[in-house]
Amino acid sequence: MTSPAPLPPLAVTIGEPAGIGPDIIMAAAAGARPLPPFIVLGDARVLGERAALTGCHVGVRTVEAFAPPPAGERAVLVLPLPAPMAGVPGRPDAGDQAGVIAAIETAVALTLSGEASGVVTAPVSKQALYGAGFAHPGHTEFLAELALRHTGRPARPVMMIAGPLLRTIPVTIHIPLAQVPAALTTALIVETGRIAAADLESRFGIGQPRLAVAGLNPHAGEGGALGCEDEAVVAPAVRRLRGEGIDARGPLPADTMFHAAARAGYDVALCMYHDQALIPAKTLAFDEAVNVTLGLPFIRTSPDHGTAFDIAGTGRASPASFVAALEMAWAMARRQVGR
Repeated sequence: MTSPAPLPPLAVTIGEPAGIGPDIIMAAAAGARPLPPFIVLGDARVLGERAALTGCHVGVRTVEAFAPPPAGERAVLVLPLPAPMAGVPGRPDAGDQAGVIAAIETAVALTLSGEASGVVTAPVSKQALYGAGFAHPGHTEFLAELALRHTGRPARPVMMIAGPLLRTIPVTIHIPLAQVPAALTTALIVETGRIAAADLESRFGIGQPRLAVAGLNPHAGEGGALGCEDEAVVAPAVRRLRGEGIDARGPLPADTMFHAAARAGYDVALCMYHDQALIPAKTLAFDEAVNVTLGLPFIRTSPDHGTAFDIAGTGRASPASFVAALEMAWAMARRQVGR
């Protein structure tokens, strides 16, 4: 019996070159922990200089094609992009953003063509991208547009923060808190719950995922005494999800959802706004949490932190979340092909 062909490597984007993306990529490669195979899309010079600056004793080698690395390869492999990067630590440059965008576009194209197993993105700076004319609210929205561009089908991305102890999904994401009640609808909660249940089953191997749905207001509205949204918006969404065969329950008071005994009763928490989801996730696993985008036609993970310009190039950035993102993307890719 012949052995199955090796899975393609993961496509790693360099992210904002002035941030800690290059630091954590090189630190992860220099560590003793074996990593899934990956190739970086970016600038080899920036990675090499950052390795020297942060004391990472690992080489960098450019490749001409995206292909599985040779057995025992220790150097970080880089598929160079046409747009050069300055990559000065802590000093974002508008001229670098063309390369940042090209890395994301190339990673998605490689993954959808089957040449890469998934996309792992290093952090970007939205402010720097906006300054260069970037027209999307953020990384995730750009990925959804790329999915539409390549497949002709719209994608509804759902952000999940996944750590070893907790998975959370914010139903509304990067909007001011004052706008959440108006943006929160029964249909939005139902759509988010459907995508969460489908991807937890297909990409995480969880049969009949259990969804805990948080209330919006304190004590989930206290029967309407503390706000009407939980009875008028959230509860109907839970009923609809259950009617579709999805194991959902709520609305639940958010202040009692995240202790150990409560977490044992569900596979993911659907939260109504950004901080309701991210505060418990980051408190429990700040260095190990992974940002996973559900609802896309390709695998995408990312470290759950930003560019950290203040420590770029110092050697103080932890690669733990990046390593976790690599490992999670690889596990999802293996599950996708039944390995």
